[in-house]
Formats: sequence, structure tokens, C-alpha cells
Amino acid sequence: MKNYLRISTIIFLSFFVISCDSDDNDNDGLCCAGSSIVDLASQTESLSTLVSALEATGLDQTLSASGSYTVLAPTNDAFNAFLTSINASALEDVPVDVLTNVLLNHVILGEVPSTSLTNGYATTLATSSASSTNMSIYVNTDNGVSFNGVSSVLTADVVASNGVVHIVDAVIGLPTVVTFALADPNFEVLVQALTREDLTMDFVGLLNSSSSPPTPLTVFAPVNSAFVNLLAELGLTGLNDVDEPTLSAVLTYHVITGANQLSINLSDGMEFTTAGGGSLSFNFGDNGEGILTDNNGRTSNIVAVDVQANNGIIHAIDTVVLP
Repeated sequence: MKNYLRISTIIFLSFFVISCDSDDNDNDGLCCAGSSIVDLASQTESLSTLVSALEATGLDQTLSASGSYTVLAPTNDAFNAFLTSINASALEDVPVDVLTNVLLNHVILGEVPSTSLTNGYATTLATSSASSTNMSIYVNTDNGVSFNGVSSVLTADVVASNGVVHIVDAVIGLPTVVTFALADPNFEVLVQALTREDLTMDFVGLLNSSSSPPTPLTVFAPVNSAFVNLLAELGLTGLNDVDEPTLSAVLTYHVITGANQLSINLSDGMEFTTAGGGSLSFNFGDNGEGILTDNNGRTSNIVAVDVQANNGIIHAIDTVVLP
């Protein structure tokens, strides 16, 4: 859980610039001397669609100006796959406001070289429709570097005059709650529970929803150890030993519909009505930690806060609460 406590802050602890070397073949022929991020992209054939997208949204001006940015730059092939996935034939088919937010989901403030990346969350410049705050992005460095479980780095650490570029193999779409559940290995058991074949409720559909109602969503998401401890508490060997009505009731008890509850707005004594109709209460502990109390008087510590998706927010908890 030590790493989890850092979820609400940018995970990149040290910012420093890696020098460009003209003999470095890993940088796809790019060179940083005096060139802005847009200049570098314009000089690279495989990033021509990205340049067109930046120009169409006016973000080329932002990323040409002075400042400090990290840009995850999708290749032309990545954009082609993205357009196909949304049934669009060209960038012009994507509304400018949507395209702008998707592009901003590839931009992080500050220069973040690959050597500063660790497993955890950072914050992009994209804006969540659920909260009007900036969205999270999950970074996994277990096998190379990937973002939100959908896009991997092809070429890292191309340094520009106003930041650093990492070329990636897929466009990083606007994340839903499901995106982070699938991307973050701390939620693997939760995903197993949500996707059990005999469930009568479509939990994936609920947590992937972008319509209102039920969105926005607040999800108190148990980490893996929470489920392990629950099974031990109940004397069960696995999730399949939990009957379907009970599992469905437990899962809905962790979801609040119609609210994107930022941690900054949590207050002592706050009561939540869950998707299943039960109630949860929130209080601060003696050390300022957030604590949920369920209908049975059982408590769960909130161990990480404010994983912001486009349709809601996740707070990680260390104990499964029971209706």
C-alpha cells in the first residue's frame, strides 16, 4: 500500500533533461537543438497526423511556445487505428472539442524523462466531463512503459526546447472508470468480481457509461488484499464461492451514482446512498485518514484518492464494505 498512498499526486519525483545525441538512433532521427515539441513532430514523417491534429485544434501554438511539457506522441498508425475505432474516416470527422481533449490527454505538465517513471498515476491536461478537473493517467513500467493499459512507448526521451516527447503506439482515449480498473494491477481481483459470468447486472456497462444518469460515478474500489481478507473472513476459498445475489449486492454497495465526489469535498459525517440503495458513512480518523463505515459497523480505510476518469472518480479502499 505504500505506493498507493501517492495516487493523488504526480508520480514523477525528479525532473531533469536528458541530452539529445545526434548519434542516438533510438530517437527516430529527431534532434532537440532549439526545436519546440511541434518543430520536432513536424520534422518526423511518422508524426504528421499528430501535427495536423495539433493544428486543427490550435494546440500547435501551445506546444510551440515556451513552457515545460511532456507529450505522449501517437504515430500515424496509432491515429489511423483510433479513427477506425470511432468509425471516423479522417480527423475532420472528430468534433474539435473532442479532439482537443483527446490530445490534451497526452500532455503532462513538466519534463518527465522515462527514467523518472514509476507505476502509479499522473495528471494530464485533459478535462473530465464528470468534474471539470484534470484527468488521471496510469503509468505501468513492469514491461517497458505503458499508459492506461492501451498505449506503449516506442521511442522515449526526445528532448525539445520546451519539454520532452515519448512516441507511443496508440492514441490514449478519454478514460472511464473501467479503463483504470483494467490498467491498474491493484484492482485485478475487483475486475474478476465485476466480470464474473453469472452476474445478472452489467457492471462493466455501468462503470463504462458516459450517459447521465447514472454518471457521474464515485467508486470506492477495494484493492486486491481487501478481497483476499474478505474471503478469509467469510471462510471461502475464492470469489466463485460467493453466490451471485450476494456478490452483486456487495459490488453495487461500492458505487455512488450521480456524483463525482472529489476528496477535497469529503467532510466528517457525510452519508452516501449507494447504487444498491444502502448507505455508507464517511469520517476522518485521528490521523486525518478517510474512513468508510458500512451498514454492519465495519470500517474501511481510504488508501488512495482522486483517480479521475471522464465519467467519474475512484477512491481505493483497503477493506470490502458490506451492505
